[in-house]
Amino acid sequence: MYTVTFKFEQKGLEPVTINNVENDQSILEVALTNDIVLHHNCGGVCACSTCHLYVEKGDDFLEDLSDKEEDFIDRAINPRLNSRLGCQCILHNGDGKIEVTLPDQTQFLGE
Repeated sequence: MYTVTFKFEQKGLEPVTINNVENDQSILEVALTNDIVLHHNCGGVCACSTCHLYVEKGDDFLEDLSDKEEDFIDRAINPRLNSRLGCQCILHNGDGKIEVTLPDQTQFLGE
């Protein structure tokens, strides 16, 4: 089981920690199941970049970055070396701590 902490760039939002997260689901699914807003215009099929996030800790517990995902990250707003798409961050079998930061979601309101 995993512990996943969501931090937010958007002002006024406090970090949220989710415990006992099962493997074989994406960070996007974990967020949505726990009422954390993470845009996903394509429905989580790696066809856009709206579920873009930053993996701060625990990248070793996630599915590797694919070429397709990397192409979409290049289109994201403010990509960094630790950028990932939440829909592609599938939790491996195991346990550990994962920490992600969600970019300010209000920047997507015009899309």
